[in-house]
Amino acid sequence: QVQLVESGGGSVQTGGSLRLSCAASAFTYSAYCMGWFRQAPGKERERVAVIDSDDNTSYGDSVKGRFTISQDRAKNTLYLQMHSLKPEDTAVYYCAAVRIKFRFLDQLRPGNFEYWGQGTQVTVSS
Repeated sequence: QVQLVESGGGSVQTGGSLRLSCAASAFTYSAYCMGWFRQAPGKERERVAVIDSDDNTSYGDSVKGRFTISQDRAKNTLYLQMHSLKPEDTAVYYCAAVRIKFRFLDQLRPGNFEYWGQGTQVTVSS
């Protein structure tokens, strides 16, 4: 069974940095898309960043220029490097995956993804 396990969350002050990791097991496919989503209490789950098997990427408008998504295929790990963190970045961050590619990465929604991690909390204080 596919498993996704996030780590690296924590509490930082405004302007700080964090790197989230997502360890993937039983997920080795030639065509896929993986991503990071976040959800704050009472709010909709939103796309943060996505990457596919050909290293195409897309970012949510609110994180462009601050966050970078990457993957290490040898380690079966997905990363999200976050810089210049703001209080509005506070949320539970989830790793997600689906076993196909999409033409328009910027149109992806949570419903497009079939596997999800348990989430890791990121808190940014002012």
